[in-house]
Amino acid sequence: MNRQTQVIGIASGKGGVGKTTVSVNLAVALAQQDKKVMLFDADLGLANAQLVLGYNTASNFSHVLSGERQLKDIIIEGPLGIKLVPGASGMQHMSALSKIQTGGIVAAFSELQDDIDYLIVDLGAGLSDMVMTFLQACQQRLIVLNNEPASIADAYGIIKVMITEYQLDNISLIPNCVESAAEGQRLHQNINSVIGKFLESSVACLPPIREDQMVLQSIQATQPVVTMAPTSPACRDFRQLAKSIIRGQQSRQPSNNLQFFFDRIVSGPSMSVGQLP
Repeated sequence: MNRQTQVIGIASGKGGVGKTTVSVNLAVALAQQDKKVMLFDADLGLANAQLVLGYNTASNFSHVLSGERQLKDIIIEGPLGIKLVPGASGMQHMSALSKIQTGGIVAAFSELQDDIDYLIVDLGAGLSDMVMTFLQACQQRLIVLNNEPASIADAYGIIKVMITEYQLDNISLIPNCVESAAEGQRLHQNINSVIGKFLESSVACLPPIREDQMVLQSIQATQPVVTMAPTSPACRDFRQLAKSIIRGQQSRQPSNNLQFFFDRIVSGPSMSVGQLP
């Protein structure tokens, strides 16, 4: 892989905030901007990105971990050439993989020859070791939240751990299902003021996604709203989100290729490449 690849981890403090919907539609919106995109469904205990895209495959990442398949054998080509690596829904033991096993996951990507611009890593909700290991390896970290107390509290909780225990930066919020862009901005300002007061830090805010009935309809139809309802408010928001991601990358120093992701996953005092299963 020679192309400069931006690795983006998308997480949330709690489930049910629309994280996978955001991941899938962001991937499609980036592809609409002529970017080569891979979406890795790394929510391995409750993986459903393939369902949002309208696929239901017999093979998934559990077959890669077991040695039954190679990574290239399970990849699905989705809308606009997006490459999807399906997770393993319903396999609860996969949601509690060790750091060494997690390293084995991303090491498997080294067999791919695809050049991609963006690797979107759709992570599980909460603060598992696997989620934090992936977030450490990503170059950009996006936290999806809703404007309701439990979501706000849990988003602050995961951000606190990212900043204080892992010293992570490049963290941004994506307010989802908000009534207006102004509500999303207020949500960011409110949580950012708490982060500034108690953590002496700050997080950025990306374009919010407005509440839109077409999103629910697209989920029921197992299609991304970006392709199903191209004139809907949510679709316009996802396009703005994709453009913001692209502008942000252009303003930073060039990223490394995907080997950067592999190296950061398997580095650290508790694991080396030779220890991978």
